[in-house]
Amino acid sequence: MPALRPRLVRLAYRMLGSVSEAEDAVQDALLRYQRVTDDVDRPDAFLARMVTRVCLDQLKAARRRRERYVGPWLPEPIFDAEEAVSDDVTLTLMLALERLSPLERAAFLLHDVFGLALDEIARTLEREPAACRKLATRAREHLSEARPRFGISPERGAQIADAFYVASRAGDLSALRRLLAEDVVVYSDGGGKRAAATKPIVGLSRVERFYAGLARKDRHLPARFYRPALIDGLAGFVTLGRDGAAQTTALSLDDAGKIVAIYMVRNPDKLQRVQLPAIAH
Repeated sequence: MPALRPRLVRLAYRMLGSVSEAEDAVQDALLRYQRVTDDVDRPDAFLARMVTRVCLDQLKAARRRRERYVGPWLPEPIFDAEEAVSDDVTLTLMLALERLSPLERAAFLLHDVFGLALDEIARTLEREPAACRKLATRAREHLSEARPRFGISPERGAQIADAFYVASRAGDLSALRRLLAEDVVVYSDGGGKRAAATKPIVGLSRVERFYAGLARKDRHLPARFYRPALIDGLAGFVTLGRDGAAQTTALSLDDAGKIVAIYMVRNPDKLQRVQLPAIAH
């Protein structure tokens, strides 16, 4: 089933927010499929059901772990060009999915994102089709604000991300004010393993002070490595700081091009797949 594997990993990642856990879930489903003796008319639908059930089981333990997580939890970053992601599930929507029940999350992803029919979803979730329709509808209503609308072009997003990187490293407050929305929020995920804000930083003035402090700490020097990237559907970049710590930064933009949310992942456990150059200390 090599051709189905990328699609299945995408589904599991959207459920779990971790690439390694997603790959384990798919491997588990494939092993179960190999033990099936009956003929399967649609292996794709059968495996989607298996992967979803494995993920639903894992979500219970994952949610308990996240209750003990140090600081804001963000999904493991994936890079769209590398993962060939073709759906419109951005990092912003991934975080909104976290607020749904596991069944709502599964129904929405299977129906709205992966296009499974309601009868297939009913078999997967072991519910009646009408109940699954209600789950998907309720999820859609909760997620309406987080779903991409018109947006701006990827090229314009990349320009804004680059301008933000330059302004934030320099501590250029006037440039930051032009880029940031009044209600901008910074989420910094260090997982207790890297320095990071343990609570979201909310509001333009607080975010300005935050980046001014970082610039002073780094003596206004550029990062040791900088690469623009499309991260979970959002414009952003990968950096290697002066302290040797890797980081991904993704920006959520409104239709006017203002930055409304900044997502920084610093937890090294979530950055093991990030390609960085070998830099001498």
